[in-house]
Amino acid sequence: MNRVRLLVFNPVLSVLDYRLPEGMATEFGSLVIAPLGPRQVLGIVWEKERLAGEEVPETKLRPILEVLPVPPLSAPLRRLIEWTADYYVAPMNAVARMALGSTAALRGGGSTTEYRLSGHEPKRLTPQRLAAIDALHGEQASIRELAELASVSEGVLRGLVSAGVLEPVTVDLDRAYPRARADHAVPELSPDQQDAADTFIHAVKAQAFAPFLLDGVTGSGKTECYFEAIAEAIRMARQVLVLLPEIALTQNFLRRFESRFGVPPVLWHSSLKASERRRAWRAIVSGHAQVVVGARSALFMPYAKLGLIVVDEAHEVSFKQDDGVRYNARDVAVIRARFERVPVILASATPALESLQLAEAGVYTKVDLPARFGGAELPEVSIVDLRSEVPDRGRWLAPRLVAGLRERLARGEQSLLFLNRRGYAPLTLCRHCGYRFQCPNCSAWLVEHRLSRRLACHHCGHQTGTPEECPECHTPDCLVACGPGVERIADEVAELLPEARVAVVTSDTLNSPEKISAFVQAAEDKLIDVIVGTQLVTKGYHFPDLTLVGVVDADLGLEGGDLRAAERTYQQVAQVGGRAGRGDKPGEVLIQTRHPEAAVIAALAAGDRDAFYAAEAEGRRDAGAPPFGRWAAIIVSSETEAEARDAAKAIGAMAPNLPDVMVLGPAPAPLSLLRGRYRYRLLINARRSAQVQQIIRAWLDPLSFPQGVRVGVDIDPYSFV
Repeated sequence: MNRVRLLVFNPVLSVLDYRLPEGMATEFGSLVIAPLGPRQVLGIVWEKERLAGEEVPETKLRPILEVLPVPPLSAPLRRLIEWTADYYVAPMNAVARMALGSTAALRGGGSTTEYRLSGHEPKRLTPQRLAAIDALHGEQASIRELAELASVSEGVLRGLVSAGVLEPVTVDLDRAYPRARADHAVPELSPDQQDAADTFIHAVKAQAFAPFLLDGVTGSGKTECYFEAIAEAIRMARQVLVLLPEIALTQNFLRRFESRFGVPPVLWHSSLKASERRRAWRAIVSGHAQVVVGARSALFMPYAKLGLIVVDEAHEVSFKQDDGVRYNARDVAVIRARFERVPVILASATPALESLQLAEAGVYTKVDLPARFGGAELPEVSIVDLRSEVPDRGRWLAPRLVAGLRERLARGEQSLLFLNRRGYAPLTLCRHCGYRFQCPNCSAWLVEHRLSRRLACHHCGHQTGTPEECPECHTPDCLVACGPGVERIADEVAELLPEARVAVVTSDTLNSPEKISAFVQAAEDKLIDVIVGTQLVTKGYHFPDLTLVGVVDADLGLEGGDLRAAERTYQQVAQVGGRAGRGDKPGEVLIQTRHPEAAVIAALAAGDRDAFYAAEAEGRRDAGAPPFGRWAAIIVSSETEAEARDAAKAIGAMAPNLPDVMVLGPAPAPLSLLRGRYRYRLLINARRSAQVQQIIRAWLDPLSFPQGVRVGVDIDPYSFV
């Protein structure tokens, strides 16, 4: 009898044995349908010796029902799933699920029906129908997806279908993507760029594991260098994965990619329509997708013939997943490259300290681009001490920064103001009774958004309209906005420079590829004078006429309990400063701060990155912090505060007493209530020699908790709230 072991997608039972019926063939990695009680579940055939499970008598084995018509998951991908589950202390089936980005695609291609506006005017227009028509111009998707886009019920849209306003369109789910051409528009590279490109091309040809850290100043042409490695992979008929940290960066990248290779790449991210996900997944697994550009979830796709991985802006915190499987895509990308035996390029102008240490140790090969392309100079950086250069009363921009904005406007040049705080103000209170607007689901203030006239929580998404009176004392016209957000800074610019054309750039205003593309086009066409934005504008954009960058509050990132605060602040400010002077006009960066003596601010002013990283490394070494020590967090949550507290205390009481491990806590998390759940945290600080994952498993596995308690493990945490 053929016995097979399955990794099944069930939250309780993850490993089960089944019988392979006569005449049915599988191999390791095959995707199958199997019975589980009265239901049917999806499973992956796995090597028995690699999946621990109870040996069930053959007489009790149930037969597999079906082998799905898709290629099996490759051995390198199965090893990656095992490694990720082991390293991040996560369920293996939760990791494996990320490889099946579209379960609908497992049944094969075929066609589906989508809908779009027909141009027909209906006889009867209700307010909901009118709103739907306005929202759906240029859109084509399923009824469910269109309903989400238009914020109306599916019934409203079905009525529009009956009225002929929406027309059906048949979409081929397996239609081919246009082919990229390696020699479509070969660029002229500088000698430094050519040396870097040649190094990467040689590695692609060698078809062996080779990790590179591409360390180049902003504007040095890092993208053009790794594009040549992509071109070589295309010539060799190998697939390429490019990971980007933000969907907002995708549009700018697509334009550059299409200019170089003649067609856009295949996209993979959470905003894709269901039919696009099915098409992309099937093209990836068949090998027809040449270059895939996506967010971190693209890392686990089942590529048929992977030849190169690129992680752009590799220092970015958004590569770390903060819920579910808490993995860091930058680090897992290197591990995948090792299993696949392909080169991996980590590109950044401000690499993570961990990456620099690995390069220094010789684990990564460091490739430097020390100068900007085409003779452009790095911008001049100056500090604006807000203790002596005080903004006018009720304002947030110092006189020197305002003068710089006026000067650029008079010269027809562009400016960028950076403040990493969305909305108008981070706190709204009543001047009469002191009431503060707080989220009912989180221990966080509601942020005022005047553009959309709402108060919103940036943690759980709760929203409410801005009231006319205080809900506590019912006094009208008594609400006061405290502190600045980007909308408030934009209002200040509009008051000071009424002739300036101002654009607010945040994830609230640029929430679709179309809006991002429109913003980039407007900036390139010089239809914008002043950009006011969050971290969304710190990277990836190239506007030759942008010559002034103002950092409104450089101290903001140094507040709170972030153990990487100094490094993150340096990276953000250096990246946003790099937007200035990228053309042939000199750039200037003005950094507003109340702490000019802080090491990170002084390093930014002096342009001495090496000195900052050396000091930061010394501080980390003394504290036993990464990359010289290990961190891990245990997060306990429940809808009942007492339940969460008691569970956290029970975990703390069983903490291991080991010489190379220190356990801090339990203590309430800084964000002690999040999405309706009370949270406690324990932080583990260990030496590099400690087997942290084994210690945590031995510590937690014997413990049991009430059904409402969740216990999560975060290895190498980036978030400490």
